[in-house]
Amino acid sequence: MKSPFSRLSSKKGVLLKNTLMLYILQFSNFFLALVAVPYETRVLSPVNYGKLGVATAIMVYFQLVIDFGFLLSATEEVSRKRDDKQAVSRILTAVTINKLILAAGSAVVLFVLCHLIPKWGEDMGFYFLFFGATVLTSMMPDYLYRGLEQMTAITVRSVLIKAFFTLMIFIFLRKPTDYYIVPILNMIGNGLALLGVFWHLNKKLGIRFAPVGAKEVWGNFRRSVTFFYSRIAGTAYTAANTIILDLMTAGGASVGFYTSADKLVQTGRNCLSPISDSLYPYMVANRDFKLVKKVLCVLMPIIIAGCTVIFVFAEPLCTMFFGAEYAQTGQVLRAMLPVCVFTLPTYILGFPTLTAMGLSKHANYSVVVSAVVHIVNLIVVYCTGHLNMVTMGLLVSVAEGVTLLYRVVVIVTHRHLLKEPPKHDG
Repeated sequence: MKSPFSRLSSKKGVLLKNTLMLYILQFSNFFLALVAVPYETRVLSPVNYGKLGVATAIMVYFQLVIDFGFLLSATEEVSRKRDDKQAVSRILTAVTINKLILAAGSAVVLFVLCHLIPKWGEDMGFYFLFFGATVLTSMMPDYLYRGLEQMTAITVRSVLIKAFFTLMIFIFLRKPTDYYIVPILNMIGNGLALLGVFWHLNKKLGIRFAPVGAKEVWGNFRRSVTFFYSRIAGTAYTAANTIILDLMTAGGASVGFYTSADKLVQTGRNCLSPISDSLYPYMVANRDFKLVKKVLCVLMPIIIAGCTVIFVFAEPLCTMFFGAEYAQTGQVLRAMLPVCVFTLPTYILGFPTLTAMGLSKHANYSVVVSAVVHIVNLIVVYCTGHLNMVTMGLLVSVAEGVTLLYRVVVIVTHRHLLKEPPKHDG
């Protein structure tokens, strides 16, 4: 008979394994893209590279709409029903139907926007290629693997396929006008990865599409609404900044500089998110708040030290990484570095901790509050004539700080729940 200690060790072993797999998956999604950035910035001019940044920023909104918070709501639901294969199959089906409906609506919206905004209309085909790649990425059922805490299969397939198509960028991207090659390769790679994952679900896990009623699909959608609000609010100080800069500068080089700095910061954030993503189902099941404290105490000094070094050497690092034309990227990077410092505690004290305390609604509220603060700051800075790529970077840091402060205040205020069974707020 196994002791409670051995069971706890086993749970933490699964947590460690899934954290590692999530890191590798994030590597395929973000770091592989970052590997190609120095080549892309050297082949493409800052203006054409800015087009990639604008298209990516626009697609962030559509991906958020299609994902609609299912990554959080469906992960929790799968985690609670992981022993019922038929229930998990119905969750997969309901989420997939909802995503297909949202993708169809998003395609209509993109078509209308491209006709309303002349600048977007000029590159409508380019944007729809990006949209196709975005839809295929959004259809990936990683929420299911996270809830089951079985990330190995989806990780291996995604990494191998996306690594291959990243390599293809170095082969096919040859001149400044070839920027459309990037979304084409992403679309093919994402499509093959999706097929491989659905094959594994069907053949290896016995999870496949199952009959579901409209009521069940609607219930699945409704449970994700609050998660969607928080995630779409967060884009107010991420993707929106790139779009605003593009419209203000008519696609000038500053968009390319901002996009480059944002790429580095987002890569840093994505290197930390697997810790939170793997903790989420673990904390829902185990409420191990001591582990949260240990993770923060160990990693925060390392993060702060790394950000300090980058702050001091920002310009030469950006010049070395992106090319001589991108020295000004260092100014934006300095302004956005506080985001990297705030990211880990913001993530871990968000859904992993607040959901385990029965206060998940505050994880959503914190993002909405910070988005409102960011919008107000944007208006003030714009009206005073100080809106540029550097001030936008500073405003992003302020907004991220507000999110963290809100979550810390809520946890401290309700600290008695750290020792009590949670009262779930739905």
